[in-house]
Amino acid sequence: MSADVQQFQVDLRGVVDLLSRHIYSSPRVYLRELLQNARDAIAARSEVDGAGGSIRITPLSDSSAEFVLRDDGVGLTTAEVADLLATVGRSSKRDIFDMPRSDYLGQFGIGLLSCFMISDRIVIRSQSAKGGASVEWTGDADGTFRVVELEERLPVGTSVHLTPRFDADDLLRPAAVRELATTFAEFLPVRVIVETPGGEREITRPVPFLGEGGTDAALEYGRDLIGAAPLDVIEIGEPATGTRGLAYVLPYAPPPSARQATRMYLGRMLLSERAADVLPDWAFFVRAVVDSSGLSPTAGRESLVEDRALEHVREQLGAGIRRWVLELGLTAPHRLAQFVAVHELGLKSLVRHDAELARFITRWLTVETTHGSMRIDDLVERFGHVRFARTVDEFRQVAGIVPASEVLVNGGYLFDADLVASLPEQYPHLTVEQIDVTGELDRLDPPPLDDRAAAVALEDRASAVLAASGCSVLVRSIDRTDLTGLYAADPTVLRAIDRGRTRGITNALWGGVLSRIDDATGAPRDDAQTARLCLNWSNPVVRTLSGVDDEAVFSRTVQLLYIQALLAGHHPLSDADRTLMTAALTDLVALSAGVRTDGFPFDL
Repeated sequence: MSADVQQFQVDLRGVVDLLSRHIYSSPRVYLRELLQNARDAIAARSEVDGAGGSIRITPLSDSSAEFVLRDDGVGLTTAEVADLLATVGRSSKRDIFDMPRSDYLGQFGIGLLSCFMISDRIVIRSQSAKGGASVEWTGDADGTFRVVELEERLPVGTSVHLTPRFDADDLLRPAAVRELATTFAEFLPVRVIVETPGGEREITRPVPFLGEGGTDAALEYGRDLIGAAPLDVIEIGEPATGTRGLAYVLPYAPPPSARQATRMYLGRMLLSERAADVLPDWAFFVRAVVDSSGLSPTAGRESLVEDRALEHVREQLGAGIRRWVLELGLTAPHRLAQFVAVHELGLKSLVRHDAELARFITRWLTVETTHGSMRIDDLVERFGHVRFARTVDEFRQVAGIVPASEVLVNGGYLFDADLVASLPEQYPHLTVEQIDVTGELDRLDPPPLDDRAAAVALEDRASAVLAASGCSVLVRSIDRTDLTGLYAADPTVLRAIDRGRTRGITNALWGGVLSRIDDATGAPRDDAQTARLCLNWSNPVVRTLSGVDDEAVFSRTVQLLYIQALLAGHHPLSDADRTLMTAALTDLVALSAGVRTDGFPFDL
């Protein structure tokens, strides 16, 4: 029977370019689109006569020059083929069968045209379950198509025939077809069979994350998904949108840069391996697998439309994960402790924004203190007043002078300062105080009144020795006889000192930039940087030093005490500091040997 050549209602070349460049990420999606159309046709036939339920794929091979995908779905009549396959963007599922759009995966009418990314010609042969003649539709990449009625009667269903372009041959061969069919359609509720010269292979299998196969199957799937046995498995879902699945708790801490990612299925067909918008961002400690029948895909069907339905699903799935954490704290605290140990850093970030979760999680978190690493629960139980340093530098500078009866928390690690500052919200009896270095030195007692004159003289002489190092000296009594001294500088001074050191090793351009930064911020200039060395009057060396008359011995000893305090506080030594240390050691060795460095004998 002759057929009239007709024109598509669109510029097909432009559509194919749009599909390949802007909608689909890869030509590999051609098989997903064909499988999706076939699955929809089978679903439609079940409404007509209750039959149908299989898809067969014959890849390209040495004995066959074309790829064929057959389904036993509802099929198409001549009028439906001419009308619907020629119109891009029209939904045959809704318009022909008058079914709710959510019952089917195909929603945009462009799925078939994705085949033009791998073939210059698409041939469709179909027999409708509603009767009528069998029909053949042939579409070409030049923008034309033709429809003919066949004399022979085909089985009910549709077959798609593709002859590959020269650059797409591999995508239609058995290895690629098996891989793509398994990736996209292994959980479809219909049989998907790949036929090859080596025999048939059924792709579809039970869905472990929807409860098919039992607990063991779900755990095995989780091990394959995350590469290790999960700490736990959480059932998540939102019934109104037909969304459900499993969240696997990671047994390792994900990288800090890792984003929440979910393996997402729509109607049991893979949408994305790493959908980033299904779970809340804070659910970093799980990897989820979710299927939905009520969420909407984008045109490329590789992500979800950000609409109110997705927002609601995200909230409900997050609530399910939060509920798991809360129940774990109530029923299995030892497992919660294990979970916290793995994901502590991320949880510290999380509890800042979730007051309900914080009530159960915070007690299990740990912080570094002057009494060692402590759990928050133990910290609050032992101390009614908690002091914390905002930075690691501040903690190191003053940790050595904190009385044993008190506690100081190192808040310099990520989120720890905010965590400690928020503790009174959960523990009303607790008071929290942030310390500063200057204030801690001011709390120290001065030397006894009888020793005050000697101590003041020591301060003046030692300050003169360290003036070139930008450091002043004060003398205080610290209840630790083994501690000679403490180097102390608040963060502003430390930053100014660092900029000054940087100016000394950079060119004029960057040195000028740093100077302008100081001017703009009102930071102290080099001559105003007042780091302090606090010498401990309770230490025998310091008291002996106050009575040393020899200026060489005095100067070198003060310089070494300064270097020792820097190293004890984990402060980096500048080139000038290292030179100072070397010179002081050299001179003291010479002095101890009875030889002055200026060549004159020295009698010890």
